[in-house]
Amino acid sequence: MDSSRRSRRRGALVPGSDETWNRDARGETETERLDRNWNNLVQELRVVQTGVQFLISALLIVPFQASFGTLSHPLRVLYLITLCAAIGATVFLVAPVSWHRILFRRHRLGNVVAAAHRCAMAGISLLGIALTGAMVLVVSMVAGTVGGVIAGVGIAVLFLVAWLVAPLFWRGPSKPAE
Repeated sequence: MDSSRRSRRRGALVPGSDETWNRDARGETETERLDRNWNNLVQELRVVQTGVQFLISALLIVPFQASFGTLSHPLRVLYLITLCAAIGATVFLVAPVSWHRILFRRHRLGNVVAAAHRCAMAGISLLGIALTGAMVLVVSMVAGTVGGVIAGVGIAVLFLVAWLVAPLFWRGPSKPAE
């Protein structure tokens, strides 16, 4: 259990906890911190949702193209996986809106922020899968299966580094308040 949870249970702030740092450095209460976190998350989701909606619209027209009939069975399966991942990303990226609406004025903002964070992480992960699948599909059609596999591996590594490894590297341990 982290120090912020322990401090909330006891009702007192623990030196070095996030709550203590927020109070001292930002001058904000727990409610103000939750409001700030919610607003930040909503802004981030707005950016991601637009990209996912565009991807889904592009994927939905693919089966109606004349060349779709020429796709091999493995590429059709990949298409369906890619479409499902993109729709799954949409479900998770829009879910926080539903949570917020259902729990509005119920004094559950902490629950909404925590659930929205998890939903955003799941949605971003599914978006990475969908974009990787889309890259494999397009490159396979243009340059063949080997090119598609190489492009897919390359873009998957890029997503892992840019969306996971780099942030985890920079995250490191919390710095003590100065």
